[in-house]
Amino acid sequence: MLDVTVIEDAEAAAVSLDPIRARLLAELAAGPASAAMLAGKVGLPRQKVNYHLKALERHGLVELAGERRKGNVTERLMRATAASYVISPLALAAVQPDPDRFRDQLSARWLLAVGARLVRDVGSLITGAAKARKRLATYALDGEVTFASAADRAAFIEELTQGVGALIRKYHDGSAEGGRDHRIVLAVHPTLKPEATVKPEATVKPAVAATPETVLAAAPTPPDQD
Repeated sequence: MLDVTVIEDAEAAAVSLDPIRARLLAELAAGPASAAMLAGKVGLPRQKVNYHLKALERHGLVELAGERRKGNVTERLMRATAASYVISPLALAAVQPDPDRFRDQLSARWLLAVGARLVRDVGSLITGAAKARKRLATYALDGEVTFASAADRAAFIEELTQGVGALIRKYHDGSAEGGRDHRIVLAVHPTLKPEATVKPEATVKPAVAATPETVLAAAPTPPDQD
């Protein structure tokens, strides 16, 4: 079972978003089970569960883990193909975000579009690498930093921009024969606090000092996406 996989097909995305099928995926991510075993957990007849399992199997979201005899019946034990799933913007190809349409480094919506492109591109790279049976070279850095003031945050962004820009100028070689383009994504945004720890008034009066989260990711650029 994969830790996480990306759903690129629109029909597979629709199947996964069905509440009953999403519940079945969650149950099967915990371990193999038959339709009869799942029926009691989700409160549906075995035949209904079988119907949903077949739809999930058709789209590669679940797979056969084994079979076992139970009386005169052979039960199919199914398992989820991944512990978790991410839906790629390719599933909504006609309306997927395009970061190049509107570039604004201070826009949260532009950051969202960049993040969506990251999911799309890395998902496509994973799919291609799996088909070619090759490893995919990627890197990600995820951390948190607490700024004492907005001025400190602005200074951090300035130094970060200059530092990364210097590294890019140092290592970029557009004339290298056989060189491979890589996309670099940097993001800084306030850390989202778990709902359970957020006081009711916090939704109305946010704290003065936010705790931004910084993300650095690098991956080969899919040649057919850019």
